[in-house]
Amino acid sequence: MSIADIKKTAEQKMARSIESFKGELHKIRTGRAHPGILDQVQVDYYGSMVPISQVANVSLLDARTISVQPWEKGMGAKIEKAIRESDLGLNPATQGDLLRVPMPALNEERRKELTKVVRNAGEDAKVAVRNLRRDGNEHAKKLLKDKEISEDDERRSLDELQKLTDRTIAEVDRLVTGKEAEIMAV
Repeated sequence: MSIADIKKTAEQKMARSIESFKGELHKIRTGRAHPGILDQVQVDYYGSMVPISQVANVSLLDARTISVQPWEKGMGAKIEKAIRESDLGLNPATQGDLLRVPMPALNEERRKELTKVVRNAGEDAKVAVRNLRRDGNEHAKKLLKDKEISEDDERRSLDELQKLTDRTIAEVDRLVTGKEAEIMAV
């Protein structure tokens, strides 16, 4: 493995960490409704657990209401139960075949709790990025120990990994700040 390989691998893994973090932020709800909030909710479909989007059409009715239209008649009750039991704090209402999922307005205390959740997720993402930096540094030091690279190459590699880490952590901070502003907006 060369220095270029180490840097490329670290860069790819850090990009995946950012994408994973964006996915986590997407799950944290704000006052507005969006169909993606139900993506992690699993429903029992003939003995196997599947996402709601695989058994129903999920769309927006308005800014604060999600509609869930099951594709099969008997799935409405199972979907309603799955949404109620999820940790999202949502309470669906059935209208014939259609499920309406109103998004409750967030009070100030809940908004502050959600910003703490965002900060914790951001901290976890930063830890993951730092662990990737550490792994890259260990690879570079191993190459130096095996006399495959010079000390200057190792130093340059460590500096490049640090700069990559700094950029990635700055991106995480930017995402956290943006999500906090979105949550606190009334």
